[in-house]
Amino acid sequence: MLQIDRLLSCADNALRTLSGAYTASRACPAPEPTANADLTAAQRRLSGALMRVNHVGEVCAQALYNAQSLASQDSGLRRRFEIAARDETDHLAWTHRRLHELGDRTSALNPLWYAGAFGIGLLAGRLGQDISLGFVAETEAQVESHLHSHLERLPANDHASRAIVQQMKADEARHAADARQAGAAELPAPVKLAMRLAARVMTRTAHHV
Repeated sequence: MLQIDRLLSCADNALRTLSGAYTASRACPAPEPTANADLTAAQRRLSGALMRVNHVGEVCAQALYNAQSLASQDSGLRRRFEIAARDETDHLAWTHRRLHELGDRTSALNPLWYAGAFGIGLLAGRLGQDISLGFVAETEAQVESHLHSHLERLPANDHASRAIVQQMKADEARHAADARQAGAAELPAPVKLAMRLAARVMTRTAHHV
């Protein structure tokens, strides 16, 4: 019965993530919604594309944590995943709101991104606690680096997007540190490279689609 409850919870998470039926538990770090009067059309398009990529990253984060929680037999580890996923839900809501403010859209491929990330998370979760945590640590470290690059690319006067990305970056760094402190294993170099290549394909595609 417990496993059925967890499966239903996973299905509910997927539906809410893909339908946009989620709310943040923390206030958005961005200033109040703005008409973006200080942004040119080109700057709005750039910010929209970058925030769409970030939104896709949060869709994937929901899938990863959801799958790893399902695969784990350790209640303490599942609790860690649930807490981190709550932060990622905030990120999901913030990036979605910002896309709406910019007059842009989420990725049309979100169901594909979710399914792929869920499969990867399920595999990582079944390889044991140390590997699962190692996957979290490496994923969050790569996401933090990716967000840093976005801060360098976002228009300097897009204060709303920059505030959101800065808070996301701080949260991801904390998730990685927590995973290492909990005993994350160091992943082999080829695995890290494969993760970076997969992320590159996702970000380049989501920038446009």
